Amino acid sequence: MDTKRFLAGVCGVAVAAAALVAAAAPGDGRTASVVLPPGNTVEQWNQIAENTVVGSGAFQIEGFIYMAYESTAVYDAVVSLQGGYKPLLPAFRVWKQASPDAAVVEAAYRTLTHFFPTASATLDPLYAQALAAIPNGPAKLAGQKIGLVAAQQVIRTRTGDGLQTPIASTATFPTKTPGPGVWRLTPPAYLAPQTPWAANVHTFVVKSAAQFLPGPPPSLSSSDWMSAFNELKTYGGANSTARTPDETTIAQFWTANVIRQYNRLARDVTDARGLNLVQTAHLAAMVNVVAADAGISTMYAKYHYLFWRPVAAIDPTSVTTDGFGPTPGFDDGNSSTVEQPGWRPLLTTPNHPEYPAAHGVLTGAMAELFSSVLGSQINVDMHGFDPTGPAGNLNAVQHFATADDLRTQIVNARVWGGLHYRFSVLAGVAEGTKVADYDLKNAFTKAG
Repeated sequence: MDTKRFLAGVCGVAVAAAALVAAAAPGDGRTASVVLPPGNTVEQWNQIAENTVVGSGAFQIEGFIYMAYESTAVYDAVVSLQGGYKPLLPAFRVWKQASPDAAVVEAAYRTLTHFFPTASATLDPLYAQALAAIPNGPAKLAGQKIGLVAAQQVIRTRTGDGLQTPIASTATFPTKTPGPGVWRLTPPAYLAPQTPWAANVHTFVVKSAAQFLPGPPPSLSSSDWMSAFNELKTYGGANSTARTPDETTIAQFWTANVIRQYNRLARDVTDARGLNLVQTAHLAAMVNVVAADAGISTMYAKYHYLFWRPVAAIDPTSVTTDGFGPTPGFDDGNSSTVEQPGWRPLLTTPNHPEYPAAHGVLTGAMAELFSSVLGSQINVDMHGFDPTGPAGNLNAVQHFATADDLRTQIVNARVWGGLHYRFSVLAGVAEGTKVADYDLKNAFTKAG
């Protein structure tokens, strides 16, 4: 390969980078507070991506799609240069003496600024500082070129993939005839349906969002429905006397932002295991691409079945004039269940249909993924929400010895929170496990 010709292609990038580095010079008050996150370069930009995505206001499944874009670009840039694993998108020519750190910085920065142009005031000084830490020269410039190509390939491939903007926007979707079991908007805010368009976003690895569609929820005349209804009514209410204080705390633990939870876990595993740059990029990409596929599959199933939330089933008077049915709502018609006007869940009900449970799908997928990396004895510390701390905190810590411990807790937590029937979380865990298995067998494999 003609190295001079290759490097000539990065001149534009070099000029832009030089300008940003100059803007970030010591003594410039505008950037004095900019500090890169800890860890290797992939960890740093994984956290920068996480902060950018969460800070944008993206819903959690929507946010994982953006995280998958960034982590794919970083992963492809690193493995195209250093090998070890097959890239997710077509391989491209590289100069093997190029800087992998420069490739990571460029791939992440270019992807994030494309999808979050309004975040440039934060991203630009971080980019400048990251580049300033890499020695100038041909290797740096070549690394930037590799990162730029990887980012452009992700942007080009995912253009028209069904992503809808602005962030957190709703959309129309096929509805069902109002009746018992059909989803309605829920109190207290009766928010518009959350990102129904995500059901139609092109998946990353699985063939389609419908590939692992779970079977339908149980009939409202069945014993399974009766058992689930009565369990949730008893344990999931805001004023439940059956739920213990520890169970309440566990339900609240899982109200933390799941993007932050599982990306932090990926970085913690990276630090504990001393993973190198390729291994870190591999793990971060698996977490976010698998989660994105699992999330898209979840939203497809939710808007396919349009099953009602517990608050609407237990308290038909909780529904309001929402365009989805009459006021009050419907009784389930099962003599073995008793509705309770005024019943409310411990946790605020999300504004999308109930079945299957999104946390069940995502955590089922992550349990499968981390057990594939760490073995069945995962022995990890998960960070979650501490109700005694500030909003959005991840101050609470729980240890999970096995993947099964993680799966079991998420099932119980969503029941205790009053958000999901047990059968819904179990169906979600099963779906997430299948998505993860498929993705890990058909992507992220070792090169050669």
